[in-house]
Amino acid sequence: MRRNQIFGYSATALLLLAFVGQGVASAQAPGEAPVQGDVEPGQAKQVNLSAAEQAQAADGYMTNMETTRDSIRRELEDARQQRDVVKTLCLNDKLNQLDVAIRSAGERKRGLDLAASRGDADLASHEFTILSVLFERAQQLDAEAKQCVGKEVGFVGESSTTVNIDPNLPFDDPTDLPDTVVIAQPPNCSSCVR
Repeated sequence: MRRNQIFGYSATALLLLAFVGQGVASAQAPGEAPVQGDVEPGQAKQVNLSAAEQAQAADGYMTNMETTRDSIRRELEDARQQRDVVKTLCLNDKLNQLDVAIRSAGERKRGLDLAASRGDADLASHEFTILSVLFERAQQLDAEAKQCVGKEVGFVGESSTTVNIDPNLPFDDPTDLPDTVVIAQPPNCSSCVR
């Protein structure tokens, strides 16, 4: 089992690198619109913020990511006190991935601040786009960490299900088979030797 855990972490680390690399690569693709701060994962919006406003939004991202890290760290400490190995391993993995994302986001934040101070709007937008992707990754890791401890990730509000039946469907039950039994004789063998 120890060997599987080691390979699991290696695979997880590779997936993280692939995700961050894909996010960075897609953020750097020419002709693609940068994303804005309050964006749901997977939804891109046009950036209509100045470099100073992007820097301010990035501060909020960093604060949120650090708060998420503190929350996961507390859950990890609780899991260790309870001696729950599965939760401990899962939360430790999520915390490590989040630390990587925060470190990378910190570098991008410094680049964004530098670009904003120089008045380089293109570079600031580029850095802000990548920072937005890292922020989305942190939110995803938070949701995954909640699943580690068994917390339901849900949405506020009522849900309902509506069923519409097509009136053009036949009324016959397709599972209702005829009562007659058909017994078929196997065909005679034409190449058999007797």
